[in-house]
Amino acid sequence: MTTEDLVLVTDRGPVRVLTMNRPAARNALSRELIRALYAALTQADADDDVRAVVLTGADPAFCAGVDLKEAQRDGLAYFEEFRSQSCIAATADMRTPIIGAVNGATFTGGLEMALGCDFLVASERAVFADTHARVGILPGGGMTARLPQVVGLAMARRLSMTGEVVDAKRAERIGLVTEVVTHDRLLDRAVELAAQIAEVPGPIMLGLKEIYTTGAAAVIDPALGAEERIAFAQHRDYEGLGDQFRAVSERNKRQIDR
Repeated sequence: MTTEDLVLVTDRGPVRVLTMNRPAARNALSRELIRALYAALTQADADDDVRAVVLTGADPAFCAGVDLKEAQRDGLAYFEEFRSQSCIAATADMRTPIIGAVNGATFTGGLEMALGCDFLVASERAVFADTHARVGILPGGGMTARLPQVVGLAMARRLSMTGEVVDAKRAERIGLVTEVVTHDRLLDRAVELAAQIAEVPGPIMLGLKEIYTTGAAAVIDPALGAEERIAFAQHRDYEGLGDQFRAVSERNKRQIDR
């Protein structure tokens, strides 16, 4: 698969649809996908003809987060990829409105990336989990900064500490997603909402996003700083990082083989 194939780009009028396309790997964030998606997001944000973006994944998943095989192989070098070309940070940094169309499993870094969107619409098949702790790493992409903003502090702590899986209906109930639709309706509904956003004059929408971002920054920015300082220090100093991911991969394989 070429780099161009890793992110499919489709324009529907002023709405750009970006689809992560590693379905066999549940759209896990390989280093190549990190770079390709970062490029696609920043290019969309710089294009004046793009008035709204929809981000989704090729079925059956939205994004499984960390690519365990590459993290096992590359260790800290894998996580360093997020410092310069972070597709996770890019969703939250966009000036252009971005909707997450969550079509399936959305875990760890995939959930952090989704939380950077302005809001989420989910398929009935969507499931969500923060499995950072269970994988053996700390969140470094905004989980502890943004998850409490949408589900409340206590629920955010519960989800991060337990790693429990949240289905689409419960996600809507706790405010993680704004709407749940049938799977075959998901992309059309997300594009429909994005088209409504695109009807708003550009300067007004730009100002609206800036107001929301500025208002949330007082809470989010300190948490992001703490994540970067603590999480990357752990990854840098933890000599057993590769062994940790090897153990997780083997555990997952055993569960699949049952």
